[in-house]
Order: sequence, then C-alpha cells, then structure tokens
Amino acid sequence: MKIMRRLCILFVLVFLIICILLIGFIFYNYYNKYKNWYSSEDFGIETLISKTDYDNDGIDDYTDILQGAKIEAEKKPIYKSEYYSGGYPPDGEGVCTDVIWRALKNAGYSLKDMVDEDIKNNLNKYPRINGKPDPNIDFRRVPNLKVYFERNQLVLTTDLDKIEQWQPGDIVVFGSSHIGIISDKRNKRGIPYLLHNGGQPIREEDILELYIKYEPITGHFRMKEM
Repeated sequence: MKIMRRLCILFVLVFLIICILLIGFIFYNYYNKYKNWYSSEDFGIETLISKTDYDNDGIDDYTDILQGAKIEAEKKPIYKSEYYSGGYPPDGEGVCTDVIWRALKNAGYSLKDMVDEDIKNNLNKYPRINGKPDPNIDFRRVPNLKVYFERNQLVLTTDLDKIEQWQPGDIVVFGSSHIGIISDKRNKRGIPYLLHNGGQPIREEDILELYIKYEPITGHFRMKEM
C-alpha cells in the first residue's frame, strides 16, 4: 500500500509539473505573438533607408536584410549545429549565424565569400582561425563574424538606452556566442525586438533586455552604404 501511495503521489507531482510547463509554454507563445508592439515612428524615430540596393530588386539593403531575417524567423529551421561540406546547411536547419548570412543573401550579399576573403588577406586579425582557414565553417562562427563586421562595416553603439540608434536590419552580437538581427518591432520602452535562432519557439521576440543580463552586447553593426 505504501508503495502504491508513493507511486500515486509521484504521478500527481509529475502531472502537475507537466501542466505547469505546458501552461508556461502556452503563455510564452501567446505573450510574444499577440502582445502589443510599437514601431519606430511611435517614438519619433526615423527608420533609416539605405541608399544602396545591392541586388537591384527595388528594395533598399536595410529593408532587404530585415525581410530576409523575418523570412528565416517564419521558417523556424531546426536548431542544429553541424559541420557541412561546402559550408551551407540545408534550408530546414541552422544556428544563430545562419540567420545572418541568409538575411544578407536576401539583399544579394554572400557573407561567406566576404568573410573568406577577409580571412585570407588578414589571418592575423582572426585569432580563432589559428592560421588554418576553413571555408566550410569560418563564416558560421560568431567570433569570426564579430571581427569581420568590426573591420568592414559600420560599428555602432551597444547602449540600448540610445533607442534611436538601433535600426531594423542592424546586426547585434552577444558575448562571443550569439548573434541576431534587429527587428522593426519595439516594446513599450522603444527597445527593439530581436530576430534570432536559439532554438526557441518564437524567433522574433522582445528579448534584448533579458538577454543582456546573461550575456552582454559586444557588437552592433550596420552594412555600409555603397
């Protein structure tokens, strides 16, 4: 009888834990999908439009990059960290860095080619390479992307309080392990949402202020206009 009673108690506890997790998951999805969000204009912030349309599709680069990141967020590729011959993972797979090259590809850029070229010509600037470039993975490593963007693109503020300086399509690096793209959505304080892949259910979320409690912003970049 004691064993049966203990099993019943254990079953009830497991059931309650599952219910709590399920309710939390539902609330998380509802909160991020249906909560109120704001635009830059709501805060009197002008949304920057790039003078460059690299792929000549009639859409400026900043908007193209933003749209590419949103497409990736909607697809929700499985978070899978693997080494791929040729460098590129399948469409249905990816990690945080894959959001970046796919977003830039939507604007006509090959981030892989740009990173590979810069590494080839500046090996000493990439400490994680150790003198042995590997085009199959170099452009998918956060530390390498941070060095590349610092050297070749616009370097901007890491202060979230300067909300007007955070624009849709900007690239943001956290520590040396995560990277994402700034959304055109903002929370009630004007802090922008983040488009990123950490394996989470919602890939466009109000997470910046929470994320930096665990990992600081170490880079904020914008593609240069040509």
